[in-house]
Amino acid sequence: MAGAQAERNRIDFLVEIGFRLSAALNVRRCAYAAARLATTYLAEVAAVALGPDERHRVRWVRTVAGRDDAEEGEVAGRAAVAVPGLGESPGDLPGSARRLKPDEVPEWLLPPALAAGRQVLVVTLSGPAAPCGALFLVRHGPDDDPDAEPLARALAERAGAAICAARLYEEQCAINDALAADLLPSPLPEFEGVDLAGSLRASQQAGRLGGDFYDVHLPPAGGAPEPTLAVLGDVCGKGVQAAALAGRVRHSLRALLLLERRPERLADLLNRTLLDSPTPYSHVTLVLAALSRAPDGHVRLGLAVAGHPPPLILRRDRSVEEVSSTGCMLGVLPDIGVRTVPADLAPGEVCLLYSDGVTEAFGGPAGHEMYGDDRLKTALASCAGMPAAAVVARLEQLGSEWLAGGEHDDRALLAIRCPLPSAPWT
Repeated sequence: MAGAQAERNRIDFLVEIGFRLSAALNVRRCAYAAARLATTYLAEVAAVALGPDERHRVRWVRTVAGRDDAEEGEVAGRAAVAVPGLGESPGDLPGSARRLKPDEVPEWLLPPALAAGRQVLVVTLSGPAAPCGALFLVRHGPDDDPDAEPLARALAERAGAAICAARLYEEQCAINDALAADLLPSPLPEFEGVDLAGSLRASQQAGRLGGDFYDVHLPPAGGAPEPTLAVLGDVCGKGVQAAALAGRVRHSLRALLLLERRPERLADLLNRTLLDSPTPYSHVTLVLAALSRAPDGHVRLGLAVAGHPPPLILRRDRSVEEVSSTGCMLGVLPDIGVRTVPADLAPGEVCLLYSDGVTEAFGGPAGHEMYGDDRLKTALASCAGMPAAAVVARLEQLGSEWLAGGEHDDRALLAIRCPLPSAPWT
């Protein structure tokens, strides 16, 4: 009977290891879970030491049976080097186990009050190339318990794999965050006489990053007066690959702006750059808008469209005009046929740049009807008199209501508004 109960306890322990460690993608939580499992099934006191990392630090967590709390900390320098089980000695092979006297373990890891008079079992946590840490156990029961070491090895093996997977996940998240910081749109600049607002939403499949983008580039300071350049584009593809291509397009535009700021010439130069790209399917549609403040308080626009949905202009009388476009997608043909079209915004009027993810969103009552150009124009007309930020927010709200939580493509909006003159003080 006792043997059957011991076998059930062993099976419960192994099942709990798999459940607790497979659910954690955080290094700290994995270490805590391993220590807590040890003090639940194997030991009176357990500690997990991780490292040393690239800064020569060792992080540790310690649990005690019967206590809900856990202690943790980190050490560096000589204290970190003194931790057994972390690969500095020949016995510290992945999965190796050995017994130590309490005074052989640093006091900050296992204080004498917790390990006095007992042997300590240390098991190395396996990593892909070298140990990633060590598990220290002050065990229940006699030191000659035949099940103690095999179960400790099983825990250490799975804990090492979980910690390495969590560490890799955290590194990938850090890389993604660093890339995302460069690929996400920069904050829109503020400059007198123009009201700007934008919105960018990647598709659900893409997560944070997608192939739509927008930027606004101010003219160089101190030079001859030049227009500000706004761009909104949509690259071929989805997800991370599309985001990477969008990043290259944005960087290319920044470089080309040092040479050229006329929209149609800039589109032509970018097209040549994409045609010479070694990356296949480097195709992009975009709209470029050169904008400047006129002496009469209007905003003058020069719009160049390359295979992109045409800009819309909301007039003061609530009518919506579509700017004619003739250019083709960049990165396909040597001659794109892009021409700059002039436009004028009176105070209170708005020019809207948008991607096809806005008009091609499927939703509505049945869930499979396209939003379409007419609905976007009607929605824009309802924004008359609103500042740019409110225009974008309302269009986003109406688009989200249309989608009703359904899937959508990347969506980008950029509103350029000529503000109303300030009322004089009375």
